[in-house]
Amino acid sequence: MIDKSRIEEAMQTAIDHSTADQTEVLANNRSMALTRFSNNYIHQNVAETNMSLSVRAVIDKKQGYASTNRLDKDSIKEMVDKAIEIAEHRPPDPDFISLPKPRPIVQRDMVSDTTVDYTPKQRASAIQRLLNVVAPRNFTAARAFSTGYTTFGVANSLGVNAVETISEADLKTVVMSPTSSAFGSAVAVDVSNIDIEKIALEAEETTLRGQNPVGLKPGTYTVILSPNAVADMVSFMAFAGFGALSLQEGRSFMKDKFGQQIMSQNISIWDDAYDPNTIGFTFDFEGVPKEKVVFIENGTAKGVCYDSYTAKKEGKKSTGHALPAPNPYGPLPLNLIMSPGDSSLEQMVKTSERAILVSRFHYTNLEDPIRTVLTGMTRDGTFLIEDGEIKMPVKNLRFTQSIVEALSKVELVSMDRELREGMLGASYIPWLKISEFNFTGATQF
Repeated sequence: MIDKSRIEEAMQTAIDHSTADQTEVLANNRSMALTRFSNNYIHQNVAETNMSLSVRAVIDKKQGYASTNRLDKDSIKEMVDKAIEIAEHRPPDPDFISLPKPRPIVQRDMVSDTTVDYTPKQRASAIQRLLNVVAPRNFTAARAFSTGYTTFGVANSLGVNAVETISEADLKTVVMSPTSSAFGSAVAVDVSNIDIEKIALEAEETTLRGQNPVGLKPGTYTVILSPNAVADMVSFMAFAGFGALSLQEGRSFMKDKFGQQIMSQNISIWDDAYDPNTIGFTFDFEGVPKEKVVFIENGTAKGVCYDSYTAKKEGKKSTGHALPAPNPYGPLPLNLIMSPGDSSLEQMVKTSERAILVSRFHYTNLEDPIRTVLTGMTRDGTFLIEDGEIKMPVKNLRFTQSIVEALSKVELVSMDRELREGMLGASYIPWLKISEFNFTGATQF
């Protein structure tokens, strides 16, 4: 593991060399190893370690950027000189005031030695345990299992200096039969917390149940969405409207809605990097400590997240949600959490006269950010529910649906939640039962 002191030294070299009015340095070291498998065989094992530095030089209100992955002092100084040269030739940003000053950061212990030291042989053994479950059914499995760590640092000429390391284990698999498939995944700081057998058994069951699907006409249906599908949906909604820049530019669905109920009362969504069920750095890409931000509380629009740039526009302070500069997207939440309910998947199924159970979304795209209209397809297990029972697998359907409207028609929320990857980091998400979900097209598979 790269010593944090080496990262701090590299960042300080850049700051000491800079002649800009203000200087910011980001350091990122990522060491990951990955084992890929397909058709029930491991076919690739790779490992990569790379460290990069990037610098933002501020001259008056002009900003320049440069980066390098060479850590010798001459290369770092050359990077800084390039950023200063670029800043001198760029137009000023009249809204820029200053880089942030340091604030106290309470860091979490997010490193598992078991994950950091996990070997290719151990990954292969874990994959074999998965294959031992699905292969006797003549199912085939594919995808990858990765383990490693990321060390991230931020420093600036105003005194910010923060470095943190997170270990990460990530398993993804698709289990297939000739006519069906299922998706299984898990992400964890400690690889020991990934239950290989559970993932394999659930994927095996979905694949078995999903064989020989039948066609279903598009239309409006009640749906039961898995945490995978909900995480995908909520991440796109957060991208569309939970950041201050989208609000300031008038393209957030939250605009003029604060204090109003815009979703079902059983929906609350917030961002909290310190929640023990999430994985994420405790400071943002400006070195500002992350704060808990509530976006939706019991269906009511409450707030958005800020970086230093958008906060200064409104005379507020950053909530610690900056992305790396230069950043056209503004601040965004990377540790989304949705509140639990008092239901279960079994109750959702039993209380459904006619509904569609969706295991996963695929190829999702945001059509209309202001109306949060999302389009995509179901995948890896779609089932018709009738009279409180899962009756049959159905062929995949295309949906076109406003996320906000869908979340305003939530009937049930599960007690159990799962950590699932979405477009914005990993989200801690329950199952949802939603009425009047729009399916606009059908497929042949």
